[in-house]
Amino acid sequence: MLTRLRSALAHLLEGVVIGITLSLAVLVVAGVASRKAGFSLVWYDEVAAILLAWLTYYGAGLAAIRRAHLGLPNLVQAAPRNAQRVFFWLRETVVIAFFALVAWMGWELLTALGGTFLVSLPWLPSAVVYSAVPIGAVLFIAAEVCACAEVWKERTEG
Repeated sequence: MLTRLRSALAHLLEGVVIGITLSLAVLVVAGVASRKAGFSLVWYDEVAAILLAWLTYYGAGLAAIRRAHLGLPNLVQAAPRNAQRVFFWLRETVVIAFFALVAWMGWELLTALGGTFLVSLPWLPSAVVYSAVPIGAVLFIAAEVCACAEVWKERTEG
């Protein structure tokens, strides 16, 4: 069941990251083309920056679910066999605690923004834009918890 959950989360994140990447590419091409045509899209820069931030947070979650994110695996593997487990759990605790802090501060950011809206797109609430921070952090935590559970399962079964 854990493998299916991790696989489903990975597929979801892949779809989101691909969608954001394609949207960003289309937007950049449209922005450049409009400038060459003699008119500029007023909202282009702001939306491109938002998409890039979303790509960063959701991409980090995807990298974490694939165990391709910063985790210092070589340091853990270089440790003596009996210390590897301690280093692994210490690393996971630090990473999860950091992203829990990011999620909490992201939530605080959303509440501080209250009823504000974007400058170039006044119909779009700022909270929607900055929701990538707490959502991305929670996705990263979910990926790390899945990895911890898999390691725990391997240790207890093997």
